[in-house]
Amino acid sequence: MNEITGPDAEALIATLLAQPETSRFESKRVSGKMVGKALEAICAFANTAGGTLALGLEDLAKATGPERLYGLEENTEAVDELRRKTLTHLLPAVEGLRWVRVACRLRDGTDGHVLLLVVPQSPKVHSILDDGTWTRLDASNREMSAAEITELSYRRGVISAESEPVAVSFELLATDTWHRFASNRGFQSGDLADRLFRIGLAKRVAGELQPVRAAVLLFADEPGGLLAAQQTRADVRVFHYRGNRIEPGAVPNLLKPPKTLSGPLPMQIAQASAYVLDELAAGLTLAASGFKTVHRYPERVIKEAITNAVIHRDYRLNRDIQIRIFDNRIEIESPGLFPGTITPSNVAKAGSFARNPLIARNLREFPEPPNVDAGEGVRMMFAEMRAANLYPPFYSENRDAAQASVVVSLLNEERPPIWEQVSDWIDRHGPLANSDLCQIAGVDTLKASKMLKRWVEQGVLLRDDSAGKRHTVYRKPLPDGIVEAASSLSLTLDNGPEQ
Repeated sequence: MNEITGPDAEALIATLLAQPETSRFESKRVSGKMVGKALEAICAFANTAGGTLALGLEDLAKATGPERLYGLEENTEAVDELRRKTLTHLLPAVEGLRWVRVACRLRDGTDGHVLLLVVPQSPKVHSILDDGTWTRLDASNREMSAAEITELSYRRGVISAESEPVAVSFELLATDTWHRFASNRGFQSGDLADRLFRIGLAKRVAGELQPVRAAVLLFADEPGGLLAAQQTRADVRVFHYRGNRIEPGAVPNLLKPPKTLSGPLPMQIAQASAYVLDELAAGLTLAASGFKTVHRYPERVIKEAITNAVIHRDYRLNRDIQIRIFDNRIEIESPGLFPGTITPSNVAKAGSFARNPLIARNLREFPEPPNVDAGEGVRMMFAEMRAANLYPPFYSENRDAAQASVVVSLLNEERPPIWEQVSDWIDRHGPLANSDLCQIAGVDTLKASKMLKRWVEQGVLLRDDSAGKRHTVYRKPLPDGIVEAASSLSLTLDNGPEQ
């Protein structure tokens, strides 16, 4: 168990004393009744966005200042019981829990400790033995319904629609695409249903074999049509707009009618990539100026972004992948949120997490596979955009739509040298003010204002006027959640997770 002492402990205790309970922070005195409630908080944090449980600290509504400091010494046996039950009563066990003792002077003047239990967001869905499955609200925990547990399991990628059997005839899967796949795998001629069953692409239902959804998506000539009965779409639609935004109105500002690309997934990826690259190669002549927009995205980045959208989308959702081409960017929107613990701000570093492992595993077995399933595609995208002197890919989650989605935006604009310094400064220090940019870039207030305005227009920064216009700051889009009291522990806990 890690321990923080000295000035660092004093500073952290001062922060904790002023910290109300939030979606990512909860405090409790240590008592015999504490263990069950603490397990609920741990379960809820792991199932939601992670958080910190402070033990030995009275609720802010019941006491203030140092009067809150009862310490874990109030009942060390209860703490030991909690440690044991985190291993035996959380199903499955939550990995990566961190236990940190923070030295302090207790309310009665004696030396003691507050115990911080740092809970990561989990890629799994957790329950408590004989006590249900919990989620975190703004400042409390709530037991989840069966429907909510199922939804969370799909969203986290614990279960996937790709593995669900569907009532589709195997004859409709005996396509040229299947024969190319089978030939590349070296399969001998034989019963298609049995072969699919042996590689995990068919299941028995009431004694009869049925293909799973992944098999239909991989091999059927028109998977979207065959899956319509399951309220699932499986196509890619490309929209090419005039200008830099969608203009609402009776006549949309499209350059041409939308293009719908269907077919088995390997063909869909190839056709969508080729169509988008052809559109970009043609460029766009701007009528008012006579100049032509030249798109400079690396070809590998376009193909990888489309491939990822097709492979990792949530195939429960009745929505197509949408690719939107504007003068200054491309947007690729894939139905479903990020699986596991991936977020918009850690996607470049988090590595691979396959929502649809059957699709990913079998796509790599095609001749000239669209992906090699090495888990390096997103990192490659960031590296290629940097090498082309363009802004990095920008990922976001659209959680408020009727059907949630992930959007990756590729900007067709050269990244100014100062942007690297600004981006790094925000990563290290948080929101950026005009005065900060003046110091970083060595420019006056007016020049800094123009730079900030431009970055807001591009979508690489968000303006925050919540503290008044005189205190306007700028943030990167969609950071990794709220910074809570225990976030400073990341500087201290560098020895890896401890259970």
